[in-house]
Amino acid sequence: MSSVQTLEDLKALPQTVQTELEAAAFRRLVSHLQERTDVQNIDLMTLAGFCRNCLSKWYRKEAEQRGINVEDLVAREHIYGMPYAEWKSKHQK
Repeated sequence: MSSVQTLEDLKALPQTVQTELEAAAFRRLVSHLQERTDVQNIDLMTLAGFCRNCLSKWYRKEAEQRGINVEDLVAREHIYGMPYAEWKSKHQK
């Protein structure tokens, strides 16, 4: 197991490893937001400056830059863990 003790150590990891770590952190963030349905998007926007919809837009934009067209509702379903309309009816206050 490698030991990362400084930012320089982290930056020295192979790019593929850095990408894997970032992807895993993103998946964990998405999972966390799917579990925390009590946290409203407006709360996220107020406190953090982004929300679930922002994440879905960022996801779509990254796909687009790689030549992949992801429909808005598909990206939202990926982030929300269910169709957006269903999430709104179940969890949006």
